[in-house]
Amino acid sequence: MQQPYTERMSATEARASASLALVFAFRMLGMFMVLPVLATYGMDLEGATPALIGFAIGAYGLTQAFLQIPFGVLSDRIGRLPVIYAGLLIFAAGAVLAAVSESIWGVIAGRILQGAGAISAAVMALLSDLTREQHRTKAMAMIGMSIGLSFAVAMVVGPLITRGFGLAGLFWITAALALAGIGIVATLPKADRRRQHRESVVARQALGQILRHPDLLRLDLGILVLHAVLMASFVALPLALVEQGALPKEEHWWVYLTALGLGFFAMIPFIIYGEKKRQMKRVLTGAVGLLLLCELYFWLVGGSLWTLVIGMLLFFTAFNLLEASLPSLISKVAPAGGKGTAMGVYATSQFLGAAVGGIFGGWLYQHGGLGLVFIGCAVLCGLWLVAALSMNEPPYVTSLRLTLPEAMELAQGSAAIERLLALEGVSDAVLVEEERALYVKYDSQRAARETLEQALQGA
Repeated sequence: MQQPYTERMSATEARASASLALVFAFRMLGMFMVLPVLATYGMDLEGATPALIGFAIGAYGLTQAFLQIPFGVLSDRIGRLPVIYAGLLIFAAGAVLAAVSESIWGVIAGRILQGAGAISAAVMALLSDLTREQHRTKAMAMIGMSIGLSFAVAMVVGPLITRGFGLAGLFWITAALALAGIGIVATLPKADRRRQHRESVVARQALGQILRHPDLLRLDLGILVLHAVLMASFVALPLALVEQGALPKEEHWWVYLTALGLGFFAMIPFIIYGEKKRQMKRVLTGAVGLLLLCELYFWLVGGSLWTLVIGMLLFFTAFNLLEASLPSLISKVAPAGGKGTAMGVYATSQFLGAAVGGIFGGWLYQHGGLGLVFIGCAVLCGLWLVAALSMNEPPYVTSLRLTLPEAMELAQGSAAIERLLALEGVSDAVLVEEERALYVKYDSQRAARETLEQALQGA
């Protein structure tokens, strides 16, 4: 059989992908660095309570969740760059407000304002404008890797910065990173407005189908629970290291470095196994089950420093595995031409989970201590596990955009779709009349791109 068609990214596409991945990393680094320190250092703020600390941790997710889609729609109307610039400035302003505040309410207000700079959808859309369809998955993967790397760096660097400069210094550095992101965006090449229009057309067609898709909804529930458990756990884990592990808050960085580093390498064999053996459902459900066991372990066994370190190693193995797997599964399951819209709904669920987790974790800690937080997280993981077990095995497909031949009438599009769907390995195809193109999903191990192109020409 012919090998799947491959083509390198252009220099412009590679630079745009790397630049936007760096913008994402700077922004998420500022978001994540507070996780390991706010539960401990935040208690020194005026008016701080465990419930308000939890609210401060999750507050940014509230405005992120509600403003992602409106900002994305606005970027379709006035352009990506104005929305991204405004969002980064709002994010920086929120960090400054938190930095100059001496009360927990000021920090909460700053976190809410940070979240109002909801540019994830606009950045993803700009990335789509600057890359071709055949390279979109690689570009999105670069952003996914940057988020994972920023999380790992934040867990280690956050405690070190706070140890040296205090909580205010951490927020000042966050503001500086946002301003650096503006400088990076200013160097990007201009986007193709026609491609921007095409993406918005496809998004409108795909939204209803995505919101009714059972497996996509299960994955959206998964990312919501994953980030809710992460935020709630980080209301409790830093405090558990102090109270149960007798580890001063200034020394927490080495625990996160050890657990995250080993957890990252531990999850790689499972990713390779799931993709190579086409067993991603088994890998997903296994990781959710491990996350559930970790929360029960923290509740039942946690009581010394090294038991907590072992538990956190297993926790981060499961978390890294799920964080890396879920976007890939969304890409596989989303209908042809609807990947961007599916990722928008996914991102909204992710931020909503962060908000719910912080608020939920703080409330549980204030009313029942560390144990109740871990029990609440275990219940959420149990609900996710039930949903994941009922999911179908995801299709192992890639996406492709095919332009209709000039001689082909739009009325012949249905016949072209039927011809493509009759080919072995083709699972989905949709015609977008406004751009005279077909969006196709196919299994690259069973069909070659050249075969699809020849079938379209033959139609």
